Amino acid sequence: MCGIVGIVGQSNVNLAIYDALTVLQHRGQDAAGIVTSDKNRLYLRKDNGLVRDVFHTRHMRNLPGNMGVGHVRYPTAGSSGPAQAQPLYVNSPYGIALAHNGNLTNAEDLSGELFRDDLRHLNTDSDSEVLLNVLAHELQILRKVKPTATDVFTAVRALHQRCRGAYAVVAMIVGYGIVGFRDKYGIRPLVFGKRKARRGYEYMLASESVALDAQGFQLVRDVEPGEAIYIDIDGNVETRQCADDSRLVPCIFEHVYFARPDSRMDGVSVYSSRLKMGEKLAKKILRERPNHGIDVVIPIPDTSRTAAVELANALGVKFREGFVKNRYIGRTFIMPGQSQRKKSVKQKLNAIPQEFQDKTVLLVDDSIVRGTTCKQIIEMAREAGARRVYFSSASPPVRYPNVYGIDMPAVSELIAHNKTVEQVQQAIGADWLLYQDLPDLIDSCSAEILPMNFECSVFDGQYVTGDVSEAYLAMLEARRNDFAKQRRDREQEIFGPSGNDEDEAQLSLHRSS
Repeated sequence: MCGIVGIVGQSNVNLAIYDALTVLQHRGQDAAGIVTSDKNRLYLRKDNGLVRDVFHTRHMRNLPGNMGVGHVRYPTAGSSGPAQAQPLYVNSPYGIALAHNGNLTNAEDLSGELFRDDLRHLNTDSDSEVLLNVLAHELQILRKVKPTATDVFTAVRALHQRCRGAYAVVAMIVGYGIVGFRDKYGIRPLVFGKRKARRGYEYMLASESVALDAQGFQLVRDVEPGEAIYIDIDGNVETRQCADDSRLVPCIFEHVYFARPDSRMDGVSVYSSRLKMGEKLAKKILRERPNHGIDVVIPIPDTSRTAAVELANALGVKFREGFVKNRYIGRTFIMPGQSQRKKSVKQKLNAIPQEFQDKTVLLVDDSIVRGTTCKQIIEMAREAGARRVYFSSASPPVRYPNVYGIDMPAVSELIAHNKTVEQVQQAIGADWLLYQDLPDLIDSCSAEILPMNFECSVFDGQYVTGDVSEAYLAMLEARRNDFAKQRRDREQEIFGPSGNDEDEAQLSLHRSS
């Protein structure tokens, strides 16, 4: 899961992209990058780390231009390191820089095609580099000196026919413009906005509407599944549907965990979705255990707070903040190794004893993935004096890996895989465990007027693209398990990160004429 942004403005856009990336930081904490275009030259700065650490004043001064693309990275199938940081760049044709959120399910096959048929070299194992080179090849075979919007849409249509999986993309063609597009299912989010400028409007494409809000852009709409939006360097906008049989099936885990509550996705308020999750959970508690005896509802900060507030209101039970969060620790779901996750939970949260002492507490979390975090939190609640500890998840049991851009662990590491709710309850040490029902989650995240379909594979094992085989899942298992990640970490400690060190790197490249 990553955050992407692209801006076409009327003056330097570097600071606007920086500020947008800080708003999207929750979507990726591994690496950050910005590329801008000025007078047919490309200027790039990217590195591992948070946005505030990657970009200093000296870097921002070296990013001129009225259009640019930014990215915050959260590693998925590929390894980490500066070479994997985005935006990625190819010099032919024109010079193209690309930022990608999602994951291609046929990246391995495409890599072979790019080498054998398209004569293109790939320098990393990133599926984003595959996607970039497919786009570049499809533009190159058109053999146009100056690409038009129609040429860009033709290339995107060809890309849709070759690429499978999930992708929201913002790509910059140096000296010409920016194109944004989503896969034909709209699995990954992308929104489009504008703001008034001296001459007409400036435009932004971003992963979440909060990035628009922070910069004073008005949300125009979501980019439709399979649609491409092209904004040329002068601010002219054209749109076109570029995929056959497109239909909206967005990832439901955006509403559960990843998106900020003040975002809107595909017309739905994330905050309202989470309120409804709490309301649905309360109704389930009253059905299954009307004499629940709960004294206090306590959220696991921060994502579950909205659901927990509404749950407590619906039950008529006190809501209390029982844990204080250290905001300088990253999101444990994103931590690469099991030992690191275990260590970070204690560093991340501290209990307030008076909220637990001699009480039956209901802890509310957004989801349970490995069970590592919630087991330790339950232990902390008992140590703080809780008489009974109930645990509820605002989402159903996570039983299957994600293949569309969320680094869900290997299936063997998912605590609910091949287990009953009672077995999970025993494994995490809760006195009672309650999961959200999937129909209730879907209803919570749907628009009020019409029901929606969602990509729910982590809960039901149904992969919307229809191309996910057992062999593919086995390959992901091998690449994602903690042992493989720890091995890559050890190799980086010994040999250093792969790729070039870009701590002071800034590219200034002529566009081919």
